[in-house]
Amino acid sequence: MGKARLLVVEDDPDISNMLKIYFSGLDYDVDVALRGNDALEKTRQVLPHLIILDIMLPDIDGYEVCRNLRTSTRTSHIPVIFLTQKDERSDKLQGLELGADDYITKPFDIEELKLRVNGAIRRSERESLTDPRSGLPAGRLIEEQLRRIIREENWALIDLRINYFSAFNDVYGFVAGDDVLRFSAMLLGEIVDELGTPNDFIGHAGGDNFIIISTDEATPKVIETLKERFDTEVQTHYNFMDREQGFVQITNAEGGVDKSPLMIMKAGTVSPKEHRFSDIREITEMAAEARRKDTVVEA
Repeated sequence: MGKARLLVVEDDPDISNMLKIYFSGLDYDVDVALRGNDALEKTRQVLPHLIILDIMLPDIDGYEVCRNLRTSTRTSHIPVIFLTQKDERSDKLQGLELGADDYITKPFDIEELKLRVNGAIRRSERESLTDPRSGLPAGRLIEEQLRRIIREENWALIDLRINYFSAFNDVYGFVAGDDVLRFSAMLLGEIVDELGTPNDFIGHAGGDNFIIISTDEATPKVIETLKERFDTEVQTHYNFMDREQGFVQITNAEGGVDKSPLMIMKAGTVSPKEHRFSDIREITEMAAEARRKDTVVEA
């Protein structure tokens, strides 16, 4: 996997800088927010794998930040470790009731915090809550969303796949491939923020496959914009020669050389508008079939 992303929400610059330097030295990708609202905005832009969250902030407190994260479909899965000077039992209980994953008080042992951060991220990945490369919800969290929407109306599931991703991986390597997955996750977030609704869900189903759960109304424009931007912007991941010629050369099973096109995004969608689904597997299979045809249908 690539670097795990940490968001440190701490208004004391000495502490935030110390944590940024320390965890960056451990090969984490660390961002810092000095205010609660800044933390929520940064989280919407790029999902972190974990948030270290101070309770006492200059605008909204850490409890409100955590409450906001937990009530949003997009961010409810992100592990949160509270970091605070408070050591009262009631404060700890309040944080845990809001869905915090852990709680550590100042002054703290940096080695202990490191172990708690590592443990929370490993638990999230082991329980199939997030994909380690994109940081997006995966496995069980996707299933939970599918079980929720099958009982509801006015939703649409978009099945997305990066075509020719395997050829890119073969030529450029898995590190470059992970960069493409992270780029894709960020692009999906940007477009859903712009064109979707606050309750839309983005998941990483595995490999080069993503899903979005949105509304019937928003879906056509989301797909149109996503495909247009992805097909253009993903080309920056290729070298100049491959971009100019419009393909990469790969070795086939016979030892010869084949040409593989540059990556593009394929999409298909289903909704309950004209179909009643009996189980979640039916939803995913019909969406995948629509994506293979690269058509937007209503099941």
